Amino acid sequence: MEPLDNLKKIRLEKLEKLKKLGINPYPSKSTKKETIGECLKSDGKDVQTAGRLVGLRAHGGSTFADLKDESGQIQLFFSNDKLSAQNRELLTLLDIGDIVQVSGSVGKTQAGQITIFVNDLKLLTKSLKPIPSSFYGLKDIETRLRKRYVDLITNPEAMELFVKKAKFWTAARNFLAENGFLEVETPALEAIPGGADATPFTTHHNALDVDYFLRISLELYQKRLLVGGFEKTFEIGKIFRNEGIDAEHLQDYLQMEFYWAYASYDELIDFVEKYYRYIVKETLGSETSKNGKNEINWQNDWPKIDYFQSFKDETGMDLSKNPKVDDLFKLAQKVGAKPDKKLGEGRLIDMIYKKTVRPKLIQPSLLINHPVLVSPLAKRKEDDPQKVERVQVLAAGTEIGNGWSELNNPIDQKERFEEQQKLRKEGDTEAQMYDHDFVEALEYGMPPAAGFGMSQRFFAVLVDKPIRETVFFPTVRPEK
Repeated sequence: MEPLDNLKKIRLEKLEKLKKLGINPYPSKSTKKETIGECLKSDGKDVQTAGRLVGLRAHGGSTFADLKDESGQIQLFFSNDKLSAQNRELLTLLDIGDIVQVSGSVGKTQAGQITIFVNDLKLLTKSLKPIPSSFYGLKDIETRLRKRYVDLITNPEAMELFVKKAKFWTAARNFLAENGFLEVETPALEAIPGGADATPFTTHHNALDVDYFLRISLELYQKRLLVGGFEKTFEIGKIFRNEGIDAEHLQDYLQMEFYWAYASYDELIDFVEKYYRYIVKETLGSETSKNGKNEINWQNDWPKIDYFQSFKDETGMDLSKNPKVDDLFKLAQKVGAKPDKKLGEGRLIDMIYKKTVRPKLIQPSLLINHPVLVSPLAKRKEDDPQKVERVQVLAAGTEIGNGWSELNNPIDQKERFEEQQKLRKEGDTEAQMYDHDFVEALEYGMPPAAGFGMSQRFFAVLVDKPIRETVFFPTVRPEK
């Protein structure tokens, strides 16, 4: 196989020959009339289409080629006696990867393959780099993600994946709109990031000469909108978290969050189940999905898992007895977590839960009755102040949704922010910052409300892919 530099040099030489023939290798206009998908259904008709050459085979006085666009792939047949002199010259200068427009009639070859019998050819884009024929087989996942455009050209599964992703977010949006929720847009730059336990990215606002943070959730501004009088809002937007890279985490990704005034906790749970089932059906056309060797059935009843009881069952520790930090730290080490000695009870409990309870929940489940220590923004249960009215959707051993009855007591919220501040001073960089303006907003009065968030991790579970592979251009280490 020739070195890539030599192959590029040959294509550059062809480029110069095209110019000498008076052929513009990068014209500004195409007159494509039919997609290739439409051409495949147009036996006996004249068509004019365009796409990328993905195969090219010369046979004496004729040439076969394969042309591909977003809708499909079709065979082309060029016969020298049917082409103009310039078209014949052009045909000898084409390469796999070039983008061309063809006109001709659709028919079948003797082998029965649907084919466009070309009578006119136009070059739309000359490709200067050869397309790797086995790009998808590369072992270096970083290369495939970094050069996603090549992955999409050579790997039909990659394109199908992102078509499904578009359906996923369309379904997420449509269901909420049909149920009376208003789509809103809130700031991506925040003076104080809030709504989640995560380390934010920082940036500088030159005009104001002030440092800002990229948002880590879509929560606190939407709750301000509830104070202002909106009752059902949602946003689908990018959030940014400066945390590690693994199969479940990204640094910037799409998230949906909705907030529903006057809705009860029980209403939220019922609504979420219907919401997820709708999204699954619209995305996959099915009520089941695969995850490794497991078939996940989204239609079956979802069991409710009690946080305290499941934690005790898996670890032997009773959270209702207020275990000490030292005991939690030792247990976290025992179950394989890597705790920092600066962490408080809530973060340690969460780490232990993620190592013990969560991985065993494969079928869709609802985790409820969380400790208040791990839920600084959720409302306490009236009959048990140790617990909050919170629900997490779990499947395939991971969290794919999170919601709760929103805390609207400004005094309680102030105290929880103060507790979070103590954790930050002790070294927990993911503890939430004190948002004075949000507490003030609550002092004007926010109605009782339910809120819920869902990220594209849910989509990654549905298609059984690491989350980085479900993003067109994930953050990767720059090429040297």
